[in-house]
Amino acid sequence: MPRLRWMIFTAVITLAFCIAVTACYFEFRRLTRLRTSVAEGSARLVHLERQVTNYRERVAFYGTDEGMAHLARERFNLVLPGERVFIINREGP
Repeated sequence: MPRLRWMIFTAVITLAFCIAVTACYFEFRRLTRLRTSVAEGSARLVHLERQVTNYRERVAFYGTDEGMAHLARERFNLVLPGERVFIINREGP
């Protein structure tokens, strides 16, 4: 009978060990996915912060007189009084 007890004890210990190893494996996989997700989120955050900084700089620039003049020339083809406008016609390829 003592051998049967030892076999049952060994089987229970082996089963507990296998369950623990499996749980650790799945937790490590989960940690890896979370680390990857955090890294991607951090990269996206840095990208968005750069965009926000760029937009703020553009808003500050277009809020000045020089910025408004630049925008008027670029988008609406306006000129200041006294400036010359040159029209270049291109024919054919």
